[in-house]
Amino acid sequence: MKPTMEPLVETLIEDDRWQGIDLPTLAERAGVAALAGAGIAPQGLTLCLMACDDARIAVLNGQFLGKTAPTNVLSWPSKDRSSDTFGDPPPPPEPGQAGDPLHLGDVALAWDTCLREANEQGKSLSDHACHLIVHGTLHLLGYDHEDDEDANLMERIEITTLATLGVANPY
Repeated sequence: MKPTMEPLVETLIEDDRWQGIDLPTLAERAGVAALAGAGIAPQGLTLCLMACDDARIAVLNGQFLGKTAPTNVLSWPSKDRSSDTFGDPPPPPEPGQAGDPLHLGDVALAWDTCLREANEQGKSLSDHACHLIVHGTLHLLGYDHEDDEDANLMERIEITTLATLGVANPY
């Protein structure tokens, strides 16, 4: 009997409007693909995705980043996994054991901002959410876009990863 893989992403839906795109399935696919794009197997790892609205994410943005406005996605890595060298990938996380996976961190998406951006960019909400989940997951792994070298690396992984999911280049 083949062992079943534990899910990577635990999805918490605070805003029911997210129900229309089967976010738990989308989040699992996008999270696993993001890890694969970074060369990491999902076994022994987990993360949490919170699907909320602009009001909730604005509060979180203020609490954690000192910004009072809503945003599309926020990420909270469980620890700093960034690389010491600009443009280099961060070291892969050490996975946990079956039944006790390593928690990579948390990601939050805001319905109102995501929907508005998807409409402005002429893409489906599912494709835009998929991109933001990949983006947020890469942040949990230590990728960032604070300088050009790191941004280029992160964007290359996002583009390649999204292509495997049938999502067009968002850049």
